[in-house]
Amino acid sequence: MPGTALALILAAALVHAGWNLWMKRSGTGGGMAFVWGTSVVAAIVFAPFAALSGAFGGGAGAAASASAASASGGAAIARLADWGIGIWVAVGISTLVHTLYFRVLQRGYGAGDLSVVYPVARGTGPLLASLAAIALLGEPAGPASLAGLVLVVAGTFTIAGGGAILRAGAAPAARRGLLWGLATGVLIATYTVNDGRAVSVLNADPLVYYWAICVAQGLLVAPWVVVTMPEWRAVLARSWRVVLGVGVLSPISYMLVLQAMRLAPVSLVAPARELSMLVAALAGATLLGEGQLGRRLAGSTLIAAGVALLARGA
Repeated sequence: MPGTALALILAAALVHAGWNLWMKRSGTGGGMAFVWGTSVVAAIVFAPFAALSGAFGGGAGAAASASAASASGGAAIARLADWGIGIWVAVGISTLVHTLYFRVLQRGYGAGDLSVVYPVARGTGPLLASLAAIALLGEPAGPASLAGLVLVVAGTFTIAGGGAILRAGAAPAARRGLLWGLATGVLIATYTVNDGRAVSVLNADPLVYYWAICVAQGLLVAPWVVVTMPEWRAVLARSWRVVLGVGVLSPISYMLVLQAMRLAPVSLVAPARELSMLVAALAGATLLGEGQLGRRLAGSTLIAAGVALLARGA
């Protein structure tokens, strides 16, 4: 894996763990109003950056994008009018999946611990995404990559509690956290493979592509919120700080990952993102008082070793 891609993933992991911790600690129960609010924030905040990249027309941004793409042998698809049907289909799919992802993640944090929901989701997601990328996108999988993937997943489930969480005597909250985490992981895998194809195969600009998803998500969810949640203004007024924070930090973390997908295979980027577990494991055990620090550190060590193998695998 190129050093630049790994650096992008490291930055994304820190930001991602940070906004998840903030979301969990806030106790936000705003439902779809919260999801809608974060998408509107992202659409507004990142619109100027999309414009500078040449998304809305010609100019210096578009010329620079075209020049850079020509130099690298790729196709420049920054201007929205130039997008093919394939990219727009990917935007539509990702809009639906990302919307459902945020809602499921929200429900999961309401039902279980951060240190269960987060690692299960982050372990299931890259496992399925990597397998799908290898099977559907034809990406290579060497011995080091496969060994690294196994270590990342093993470390993730060690943090979550290992086999104990599956036993009959496991606490109901742990079981609920496991189920919500698995559901979240399936959604993560779905949008990871879909978006990875959009930026690596169809050459969609990562920033413009994800900005378009945020705009579409805001438009999609708005009628639902207005019709079904008459109290949506009060909900957003109570939680405006976390809505603003997640609305900015979540896109930043994912745009960094999308850029990494242009430099390295999806099957390597997806599991390498789990470096965020090192941050989340410590935060859950210390800041949130969820305990089990030794087990979480052991799992984090497995994850770190797996990422090191992944970095050598391509």
